[in-house]
Amino acid sequence: MALVLAPPTGDAHASWRWTAVAVGSLAVLAEAGWTLGARLPRIWLRLFGTRAHGVGTDVVSADFYSSGMATFRSSYSLRLMVEEARKLTEYAAVHERIDAALSIIGDGFGGTYGKGRPLVDALEDVAQACFLHEELELAQRFQRFAGYAGGKLFLNTIENYYDAEARQRSEEFMRRMAALGADRAVSALEALRAENPAASVTDALALFRGIARSTGHLGIGDNEGGIRLPAKYLKRLEEFGHMELILRDLPRPASAETARMLSEFLEDADAGILAQLLELRARRAGLASLRDAVNCPESSESALHACLKNQEWIFGGVFVAELARRQYTPDTILDIPLLRGDGSLHVVELKRANIDKLVIRPSGQLMLGAPVHHAVSQTQNYLRTLDERRDAILSQYGVDTRRASATVVIGHPQYANEKIHPDQIADTLRTYNTHMSRIEVITYETLLESAERMLALSSAERNSGQPEGHTP
Repeated sequence: MALVLAPPTGDAHASWRWTAVAVGSLAVLAEAGWTLGARLPRIWLRLFGTRAHGVGTDVVSADFYSSGMATFRSSYSLRLMVEEARKLTEYAAVHERIDAALSIIGDGFGGTYGKGRPLVDALEDVAQACFLHEELELAQRFQRFAGYAGGKLFLNTIENYYDAEARQRSEEFMRRMAALGADRAVSALEALRAENPAASVTDALALFRGIARSTGHLGIGDNEGGIRLPAKYLKRLEEFGHMELILRDLPRPASAETARMLSEFLEDADAGILAQLLELRARRAGLASLRDAVNCPESSESALHACLKNQEWIFGGVFVAELARRQYTPDTILDIPLLRGDGSLHVVELKRANIDKLVIRPSGQLMLGAPVHHAVSQTQNYLRTLDERRDAILSQYGVDTRRASATVVIGHPQYANEKIHPDQIADTLRTYNTHMSRIEVITYETLLESAERMLALSSAERNSGQPEGHTP
């Protein structure tokens, strides 16, 4: 078994499930009757973190441990990594933005390097320019640089990605941690055998499940959050959040039939299939988090926004990516800016799901309530401002905002007036949208149902075993 640091999917959140899954994997292997023996081909599993939403909960991330104020960072190491990354692209527009970031960092004269919000914005601008030129790996690299500059990532984590020696040191540490964990598991099993020589696999599983249940003694305090830990431990927690578990040279199971089935599966499986399975799993987890937040009446706009972060697939397949920059004019901060395939902008404006007066009936006729009209007016002002400053935004950020489109996501039938049926709400919205050219209003119910259909279609295509158009 080996542990490596690898890019996580979506947001990089520290996952407290890691230890539980690792111990659980040992239990599953024991239950299947695996013994030391011949080697199987390499198989890998990505461990996804979880997001908790609702009253008094939030995503566990690097900023969870920091204070409310951002801690901006900069260093000589950051400058070296930015300079090295500059060599990986030939596009003049990307070079120009990288040079702008380097000018903010400076040469460290007097032992001080430039930092702050301007540096974070400059690095995000580089990432966006890389997206537009389809240099996705380089874009991800500069997004991480921006995360470090904005205080969300530690330097150690960045170095683990882009400094071979630092990565090697971290891998060695992870190997030792894995060996230590396995040694503790062996000690627990030996203690069980000494106490009960006739102990079975079921007894061993009960032991480990008891250890897992002991985590129930952990709890959340009454304060506003945060954990008081030395910085070195915070860095290690963050590294766990960027961890990917690699299983190499798995031992053969005792059952010959099980071994045959596993061998056949591993022969047929390829990296593409595994990647699709992992992507589907991540999307299902993201959709479940969004549904939980929508079903919680107290969920705020920020809680819903956290569920939809880096989940552009939920809004349909026409969008290439979610843009890193949310502010293109001084007085406009977009909730979710999406990039279309033609390079144009699409704005998603999020409102709460718990809207009582989503649809009203003041004089016998159904019409949208005031919260919807307020959200649409706000979005219209966003689009007008983006139209007026299109040339400057296109020149500075490479995004075409003229005639940008928008989606307003607001309300859910479960919170609307009980006397109005969900079908009537859908018909009222459909009538309203037919008279709109650039803005569409949908409910969270519509968004969730559409995403569910996309997942069901993806699963059906994968389970069919044949790509579209294939003839046996």
